[in-house]
Amino acid sequence: MLRENQRRLKFDWLTIILFLLLVAFGYLNILSASHTGEITNYFDTSELYGKQLVFVGLTFVLIILILSVEAKFYERFASVIYLIALLALVGLFLFGKEINGARSWYAIGSMTLQPSEFAKFATALAVSKYISDLQTNMQTIKDQLRAVAIIMIPAILILLQNDAGSTIVYASFFFVFYREGLQQVYLAIAIITILLAVLGLKFGVLITAVITAIVITSSYFLRKTKRTSIFQYLLVFIVCVGFSYGVKLFYEHGLKEHQQNRISLWLRLEKDPAKLERMKKAEAYNLIQSEQAISSGGFSGKGFLEGTRTTGKFVPEQETDYIFSTVGEEWGFLGSSFVIIVFVLLIIRVLFLAESQKSQFSRVYGYGVASILFVHFTINIGMVMGLIPTVGIPLPFFSYGGSGLWGFTILLFIFIKLDSNKINEW
Repeated sequence: MLRENQRRLKFDWLTIILFLLLVAFGYLNILSASHTGEITNYFDTSELYGKQLVFVGLTFVLIILILSVEAKFYERFASVIYLIALLALVGLFLFGKEINGARSWYAIGSMTLQPSEFAKFATALAVSKYISDLQTNMQTIKDQLRAVAIIMIPAILILLQNDAGSTIVYASFFFVFYREGLQQVYLAIAIITILLAVLGLKFGVLITAVITAIVITSSYFLRKTKRTSIFQYLLVFIVCVGFSYGVKLFYEHGLKEHQQNRISLWLRLEKDPAKLERMKKAEAYNLIQSEQAISSGGFSGKGFLEGTRTTGKFVPEQETDYIFSTVGEEWGFLGSSFVIIVFVLLIIRVLFLAESQKSQFSRVYGYGVASILFVHFTINIGMVMGLIPTVGIPLPFFSYGGSGLWGFTILLFIFIKLDSNKINEW
């Protein structure tokens, strides 16, 4: 009996400790960002920090439930969980509540629930189930298209709800496909696509065409073998220039004004000083305030609950998407580095455990967990520091909200359960 209980407790405690550090430190920063005066009751649910404390408490109940279920359940019912997640996303078009222009929440009394946060782990399970059932190495077009369809269906449903930030996260699954054998040419195409889009917007189609022509011509003459026809190189050139032109058209006519302005500010496209100033007061206001809050923290920060910009509510959405600016102001470079290090350690640990899995399902799911966390972490912190355009995306385990905290917790602890099953089978 004692041996059985010991086996059941053989979870990866390093991963759990890293998780607890993020949740605890995240709560402290939500407390700083959301308190409006002297704190007399931490359980005051009329305040955001009181609600978050309730969410954290329910998180531990959720963890116990996840770890109590047999590991095989998640593999056996992966498709059912995925289907339920899709139905929840579809239901938003009929019963969803619109907040900040996005119809992404169900209203349950005074509480709201965001299905897109739970669709991530459901999609990770579905992708793992598909790849492991077929024992596919992602080499055939048919397998690739089916795998892409699994991630595109929820991504499109979320995009139609006007939640572009959550949609971007589904691109993280291409890291999973790459690990499972997707050809390197797709990675090269993705990088080239991004470069062409940025070049086309920053320098215009003509200069992009010149740069493309130079690169393609150099590639043709530097190749030791000339088996590829020059007409194929010409076709590649036409496709690249056409894509660059298409991006330019989409930017000018397909995006909303605030989306154009965010990209324009990021790439420094606007030349009119008056319009640039107006854009900074509108689309760039959050970013400017966030950068000032972070820079004001210096090396060691102003201290817990001592951030003047945080307590003064200078940064909008500071308890959600811009929570990292609170870290920068109150905990400084040291605190910011600590958060980044813990996140990196968590992602590396998940990848290490994924590679040690005995089943393909567990390995693929582990890579899905690491990829989703990596994309959220990179985009959120990059956005807050002005390194990438502003995108509405939370920082895992840190940003305020029950749906986000629970969604990421389920995502991570399903993998911890799968990993513990590997340990128990040795």
